[in-house]
Amino acid sequence: MRGLVLAGTASGIGKTVATLAAIRAFENADRTVQPAKAGPDFIDPSHHARVAGRPSRTLDPWLQGDDGLRRNYARGDGDLCVVEGMMGLYDGNAASTAGVAAGLDLPVVLVVDASAGMESVAATALGFAEYADRTPHDLNVVGVVAQRAHGGRHEAGIREALPNSIAYCGRVPPHQGLEIPDRHLGLQMGEEAPLDDAALDAAAETLRTDRLLDIAREPTLPVTDPDAGAAGGDDGRNRGDRGDSPRIAVADDAAFRFIYPATRELLAERATVVPFAPTTGDDLPPCDGVYLPGGYPELHAAALADGPALGSIADAASEGTPVLGECGGLMALAETLTTADGDAHEMAGVLPASVERRERYQALNHVELRARRGALTADAGARLRGHEFHYSAADVASDARFAFDVERGTGIDGDREGLTEHRTLGTYCHVHPESGAFDAFLDEVEG
Repeated sequence: MRGLVLAGTASGIGKTVATLAAIRAFENADRTVQPAKAGPDFIDPSHHARVAGRPSRTLDPWLQGDDGLRRNYARGDGDLCVVEGMMGLYDGNAASTAGVAAGLDLPVVLVVDASAGMESVAATALGFAEYADRTPHDLNVVGVVAQRAHGGRHEAGIREALPNSIAYCGRVPPHQGLEIPDRHLGLQMGEEAPLDDAALDAAAETLRTDRLLDIAREPTLPVTDPDAGAAGGDDGRNRGDRGDSPRIAVADDAAFRFIYPATRELLAERATVVPFAPTTGDDLPPCDGVYLPGGYPELHAAALADGPALGSIADAASEGTPVLGECGGLMALAETLTTADGDAHEMAGVLPASVERRERYQALNHVELRARRGALTADAGARLRGHEFHYSAADVASDARFAFDVERGTGIDGDREGLTEHRTLGTYCHVHPESGAFDAFLDEVEG
């Protein structure tokens, strides 16, 4: 696929809205758009998926490695890929937007907040372009989208001030219908807070799709093993029975939303995926393994406590069924979960910990773990890379068993991660299938 990266000057600059407007503009021009997101985010991709009608690919060299980064790009389904950056272009040492663009050899279009500037927009863009020479990345900043810019003299002033080396690619006008509400962990999800369609159409019309198409290009860097890792194509939501393959129950509802497309694909490739919705009263379906992704159990603690699924998960765990919980999944597997209003709710009680939602985030980092012993997702001594972002903290029993030492990051208990009981693992760390963790989990399920 041809592609380009929409990068910001900082967090909160309006990259997501600009990306959604670009997706709509390209689709209005009869292009099939594959959205993607630089970094480990789950929330922005939910907005991409709603507008584009297909899952947004995750592109993160820390989680995936260089080959994994290129494989996940190549698995996209479309003739044009629009990659939304993370934070500011150069921010994030482990996996910056600049690193993603350079790793894929894609051009960069800078999204600049023009609400209170004109010539300064050009100066900002020029500074970002020239700063690339001070980094280890081979990077080309070749265009600008003016976010929150008016038409007329405002737009003309920006366009005329830009140097010839940086193309003016249009603007995103200020409009109340183009604001996405946020909360802890970031924006609200795409299905919860979709943009106003009329406002999005209007924004799409003010972008210069001709110039963006001229800028987009195919990556030239090779993939060493294009068939390694998770397979593409099947998102695993409606997988039919696969005969003798194991049945994996995957929580999929308002409390458990954070799952990468590549994870769905790998699970669907190797198992019969059985989705269930604990917050709506679903019980745990018959299965050989359970996967509880991250999400917002702290917003749905009462519904989880009242439903039958957590009790059934506790019974399955005590009988030796492999159970993997990531972040929100860890919270659901704990003994209690205390919400922001101070109410404590009983959870599955599989892991010896009490979890409490805090006012400020407790961790936000790419992490690296080393398995202390054989664990559900790694052999003894193996290293896993992932990321953590959570507002909760866990009070862990003194005799709790941990699966990992933390080489980088925060962990559940300082330098320890991965609470384990029976064949259950609960961790704050989100991992990508390129790490091999889900292959190890499925091996254990099959074992």
